[in-house]
Amino acid sequence: MKKVLIIEDDIDIAELERDYLQLHNYNAEIIHDGLQGLKKALSGIYDVIVVDLMLPHKDGFEIIREIRKKLEIPVIVVSARSDDIDKIRGLDFGADDYLTKPFSPAELIARIKSHIKRYERLKGHAISEVIQHKGLEINTASHKVTVNGQNIQLTTKEYELLLFLATNPNIVFTKTHIFDIIWGDEYYGETATVAVHIQKIRKKIEKDPASPEFIETLWGTGYRFNS
Repeated sequence: MKKVLIIEDDIDIAELERDYLQLHNYNAEIIHDGLQGLKKALSGIYDVIVVDLMLPHKDGFEIIREIRKKLEIPVIVVSARSDDIDKIRGLDFGADDYLTKPFSPAELIARIKSHIKRYERLKGHAISEVIQHKGLEINTASHKVTVNGQNIQLTTKEYELLLFLATNPNIVFTKTHIFDIIWGDEYYGETATVAVHIQKIRKKIEKDPASPEFIETLWGTGYRFNS
């Protein structure tokens, strides 16, 4: 049974999420405090973290950032804050997904299921191969990424997106194509998230993100990884 940690100070919403998760055979635990939620999240015993942004003692952004320093497990934001700036900031801090309140519990289950499946597929992909492009190295066995010998911390989605592009060099992919490959039919979102994730990856692997060497934008067409 997969374990889900819900960090949410709205009791009604938290209990709705928990009850619906349990109905679908997930083991769900609720924490209403941000600081305590972070301690629980860092224990490493959960398969997915569902976190609100507005929390007592430590907000969701800080929780996501601290989780990403140690763990790669899927993190899903569930928040009443619907502004694009909050969504972009949440993704930039390392969240894998962003769900705006009010939401359908069935959609939350679909997203959790999708992220667990993709995360497990990545962790179980034990092909002993190192993809090298100039100073960039992607070890598909350990899922480690380095640039000129320096370790790069990527979220699950960032790693999956980079791996897809790097294993298909010099081919132009549209946002829609990338979205379908990386997020799939079980994800209810917008292709704009592709651009957000590309931007985040560039900040981590490019010497000059404004003039990228690896992931090139072809305006009006899509993206290409230059080998």
